Order: sequence, then structure tokens, then C-alpha cells
Amino acid sequence: MLNRIFLFLATNLAVLLLLGIVMFVLQAVFGVRLGNNGALLVMAMLFGFGGSFVSLLMSKWMAKRATGAMVITEPRNEMERWLVTTVQRQAQAAGIGMPEVAIYDAPEINAFATGANRNNALVAVSTGLLRGMSRDEAEAVLGHEVAHVANGDMVTMALLQGVLNTFVIVLARVIGRAIDGYLSGGRNEGPGLAYFAIVIVLDMVFGLFASMIAMWFSRRREFRADIGGATLAGREKMIAALERLKQNHGANTLPQQVAAFGISGALGHGLKKLMMSHPPLEQRIQALRHAQLDGNHAVAAA
Repeated sequence: MLNRIFLFLATNLAVLLLLGIVMFVLQAVFGVRLGNNGALLVMAMLFGFGGSFVSLLMSKWMAKRATGAMVITEPRNEMERWLVTTVQRQAQAAGIGMPEVAIYDAPEINAFATGANRNNALVAVSTGLLRGMSRDEAEAVLGHEVAHVANGDMVTMALLQGVLNTFVIVLARVIGRAIDGYLSGGRNEGPGLAYFAIVIVLDMVFGLFASMIAMWFSRRREFRADIGGATLAGREKMIAALERLKQNHGANTLPQQVAAFGISGALGHGLKKLMMSHPPLEQRIQALRHAQLDGNHAVAAA
């Protein structure tokens, strides 16, 4: 949790610094006035959506670098052949392009999917999953990840994050301007150190609320991906896979960049639940037992 908060604070400070530099250059060098809310909204959208979509476009490359995942180009053994064949069959059933299939070295049972679009994705499994799951359970996990791709979850998350980033940037600066004006007695002296300090604090506060919204959506899409995995591999296989995950739940060495796209998330209690990217496994199993499996709904593009 501390790592997540530190990463969030560092990211917001970096965005604030970069936004401040760009605004200074536009004002001082090009004479562009950004004092009105319309100009601020345009800048906020450029930064809010720009950062999200750059991350989306680089997601496969970053995931490979962060996890050390090795893409299977030519299967070297029967297990790798089975992985590629299974993902290929599920991708065809879901109506998406064949994802790259990779293996990364990690002790826990986990897997993730990422990529810029439904036809340019990556599905990766941990060595711990290959050692700790049966073929039926692994097939269900692969189906879960293929469903994430087919549902367009990576693109939807990027769009949502872009909207949230935009609101955080705009609200922090509009409210910061109002507070700074009140503290200065209404004198129009331009933004000072107090304004930037207020904006930094508001970035952090509003950003935490934005993260809660993003994590709420992330938890909802896990239920859909579970249904997708059950549709592609079978309900009982998906339930068995989730039951197996409970045996090492909480162990997660996935880097922050792809942690939200793993099949297993970290544990959380109290307020920490609001920052969890995955629902509790008990809730996922219970929801899957009562879900109506509809192939068109479970793996339909978002």
C-alpha cells in the first residue's frame, strides 16, 4: 500500500512539474494565455489523456521489461505448445487477433494480459502458475486473460484514467486559483508559491479519490473476465482455478505497471479495500456460481 501511495505522489508531482513547465513556455515564449478555464481544460485533456494513451501504447513493451517475460516464438517443449495452442483456440472463439504468449519467472500463481487493442495483446503466465495449477485450471486462467482482451479492458481503463486525470488537473487548479485569490485578498498578482503548494495538495487529495474510482471499475471488470474465462474453458474449471488461487492469495510480485491486470490481486482490509484492483476471491467464486454464462456477453468488446 505504501508503495502505491508513493508511486501516486511521485506521478502527480511529475505531472505537475511537466504541466508547469509547458504552461510557462507557452506563456513566456509563445504568448499563449492560459488563465481561462477553457485553455486549462485543453491542457488538462492533453496531459490527462496523453499520459494514459502513451502508457497504453507502451504497455506490452513495459510489461515485458518489468516482468522479464519471454515471448514464445517457437515452442521448445510440450507445455509451451499447449499454452500457444490453448490461447490460439480461445482467441478464435472470442473473435480477437492472436495475442503474444509469454512466460515470466515468479513464484506465485498469476497471469496477466495487456496491449493497445484487441488484436495486439500479450498474455503472460508465471512459472509458479505452470508448477502449481493443473491444465484445466491453467486453461481457465488463460480464458480469463483472453476475456480481458476481448472485453477491451485495457483501452477502457486508459479512457477512464484519462477522464479522471483531466478532472484532477482542472479541479485542483480551479480551486487552487480560488483559494489563492481569497488568501491574497482578491489582488490579481498571478499565481505564487502559495498557489502551487495548494495545487500540489489538491492533486494528491483528488488523485486519491480518482484512484478509488479507477479501482472500483477494475474490480467490476474482474467479474466479467471470470465469466469470460468460464465461457471459454468451463464454469467448473474457472471456479477450480479461483479456488487454487486462494491457496497463495496475497503473494503478488507483479510490478505496479501490470498489477491491476493480473488474475490475482493483493489483500486489503478496511479502507485499503477501496484501493484494491481485484475483488476478494470468495466474492468472485460466489458470483461465478450464480452467473448466467452468455458467450456473446462475456467476451464482447467494451
